[in-house]
Amino acid sequence: MQTKPDLTEDRQQHPPLPSLRRRRFIEWLATTVLLAGHRSVMASTETAIPEPERDETIRVAAIQMTPQLGGVDANLAQVEQLVREAAAKGAALITLPEMFTSAAAFHEDMVKAIRPVDGPPAELLKDLARQENAIVAGSFLAEDAGRVHNALLLVMPDGTTVRHDKDFPTFWEACYYENGHDDGVLSTPLGPVGAALCWEMVRSGTARRLSGKVRLLLAGSTWWTLPEEADPDHPLRTVNLQMLREAPPMLARMLGVPVVHASHAGPFEGYDSPELPDVPYRSVYLGEAMVTDATGKVLARRKLEDGAGVVVADVVVPARPVPSADIPDRFWLPEQMPQEWIDAWHRWFARGEDYYETVTLPYLADGELEDYIPPYLR
Repeated sequence: MQTKPDLTEDRQQHPPLPSLRRRRFIEWLATTVLLAGHRSVMASTETAIPEPERDETIRVAAIQMTPQLGGVDANLAQVEQLVREAAAKGAALITLPEMFTSAAAFHEDMVKAIRPVDGPPAELLKDLARQENAIVAGSFLAEDAGRVHNALLLVMPDGTTVRHDKDFPTFWEACYYENGHDDGVLSTPLGPVGAALCWEMVRSGTARRLSGKVRLLLAGSTWWTLPEEADPDHPLRTVNLQMLREAPPMLARMLGVPVVHASHAGPFEGYDSPELPDVPYRSVYLGEAMVTDATGKVLARRKLEDGAGVVVADVVVPARPVPSADIPDRFWLPEQMPQEWIDAWHRWFARGEDYYETVTLPYLADGELEDYIPPYLR
């Protein structure tokens, strides 16, 4: 059941040390109390990791993919290649884009791309984490007990897994998964790490629930733009790209922590909506994989035209984060969030939930993908 956000409630609310080398990193993993068992744990503000006493420097990587819409096998092959490339460059923590198995659009292949939360995507993350001696994280459409979430799994080299479910689906994403309810704080050997997926990065509620609780932020997006038939000079194209580029540095400043943002880049073709399933929506994912430091300075970045690849940087993970910007007292972080996007974001909750309940969940139960019938035709 989708829960609409309560806007009123939301409104209320040192020099680096020597680098953390990979061998020492693995020794640390082996001795931490978090790794006492192979288990999956939902995000929680309660962490088993003692409060760190000093800053640490760690090499991180953000992956940028050129995905095949709904093409799970092809996307997993690309994931393996890029994660191994990041590990070969010395990364001890590697972040994949949001929905790395499928990307996102309105398309029947999205339903077919849903996988069990402990299925092949999770197994690949575990294999890569173990083989490359690194922490690996990424989200995918994950079925668990008959429901679907956009679940980010963060996997340690011994297979221990912690999880964050995205809070609200964006636009057509509501057709394929439901709200998450955890706080996005993940227990790791580095201490508590935050997670934010796509438009979670542009809501002040995300910053508030992570503020003072995390040492590092892992972010991933499937950020698309206007359809190709829209005016190339449409002002919302510029607004959209600017919002994406500014989101990771802005959160870094508000939280006082480094941000590792993975993304998709390149063209895709879906359809307009459940009511217009034959009207094409041709567009592109905008890229902008990047790593920032705790002040919001961009240390490494990959643009749309750079395509698939890896950005790597050494970041100082602060023992005690010191924010350099305030969290604004409004629902959306951008000052000029277009009203038409806000209105559409709210409209999609009801229409997406109806598709999710009448098409997506029945498909998971019986394997039959039925045509969608809008409520006014039933």
